[in-house]
Amino acid sequence: MRDLSTAIDHLAAEDPADIPRAQLAEQLLELHWQMARLQAQIARRTGLRRSAVGL
Repeated sequence: MRDLSTAIDHLAAEDPADIPRAQLAEQLLELHWQMARLQAQIARRTGLRRSAVGL
């Protein structure tokens, strides 16, 4: 999750107009994959809790 926070902070500190389009696309794609990994981790943990509780 720290990687996701760092990526968001990095993008927030930059003016998108100053970033070459290819680099911006690469950064946004990396942010997308980090968010997807985080969602998968949350889903796994939520699933584990549900099965442990017997829901």
